[in-house]
Amino acid sequence: MEFTYSEHWERKRKYRKDITDDCFEYAIQNSNALKDKHWEDALNAICRIPPLGRILKIVYRKEKSKIKIITAFWLD
Repeated sequence: MEFTYSEHWERKRKYRKDITDDCFEYAIQNSNALKDKHWEDALNAICRIPPLGRILKIVYRKEKSKIKIITAFWLD
């Protein structure tokens, strides 16, 4: 899976260093694609990441052959 990042995520990434590309890939593959309530073209992935035991929420958009990460954060 190839990722691109929004400007928002580039700014937030330095504060959320424990959210890696591996977490993105696992959560997107192992959760249902839910529609975001604010943006029509964005999707959400909510998944518990096994080694950490925490729940991760990702807001992303599917582009041609890439996935654009808009933001991601821990729910617990």
